[in-house]
Amino acid sequence: MEKEFFEKNRVEIKNAFPTPIIMTLLPNFESINKKLKKIILGREKKIGKSKGYSSNIGGWHSDREMQKWGGKDFEEIIKVAKILASKSTALRNGKPSNFSWSINAWSNINRKGDSNEFHIHPGAFWSGVYYVDDGGCYQNKKFNGEFIIMDPRGSGPSMYSPLYCFNSPGGNSVGATELLPPRNGIILLFPSWLYHGVRPYNGNSERISISFNLSIPDNNNE
Repeated sequence: MEKEFFEKNRVEIKNAFPTPIIMTLLPNFESINKKLKKIILGREKKIGKSKGYSSNIGGWHSDREMQKWGGKDFEEIIKVAKILASKSTALRNGKPSNFSWSINAWSNINRKGDSNEFHIHPGAFWSGVYYVDDGGCYQNKKFNGEFIIMDPRGSGPSMYSPLYCFNSPGGNSVGATELLPPRNGIILLFPSWLYHGVRPYNGNSERISISFNLSIPDNNNE
């Protein structure tokens, strides 16, 4: 009867409330990353130990004004991030957005055992990360260090039975988490309200990334 039902009846599944996660590989990232790694490690040496930023569990976190010292290669990354954000943002009346994004950015260095606890980025529309050096995580999964996002809808089916999930695209992660392994040259964009973190890095070098926020200027929020 089940087979006959689906043969005779059209069944539609609508996946409501999607959460956009945008990824792209930056062209010519090898040469860009080589220069950025030198700049970031130099910045760490210059300013020393991080101040107490909330999500860091170990690791190093720069000041939040990388746009002032990151140089032309950093600007290239932000240029691509703004293009992605503008293409993925619209007014509720359906018209495309048309403004220049405000940004703030910083760099992160995680070494063996370092991680970032779950957090959000208040005061921004899009947030993102760019991987300067994945610390070998992409090639060796045992190094962990994945970017981890939490389902914003809550516990989902696991509230009733953690053994079961929805049999539809993305259904297995409802009420759980998604792991996105870092990879050199990848730009990752996500909604700033989405809870996210970084799993402990278990490699023996440095996992280096650039984080940023894209905000709507005040005169476009009216």
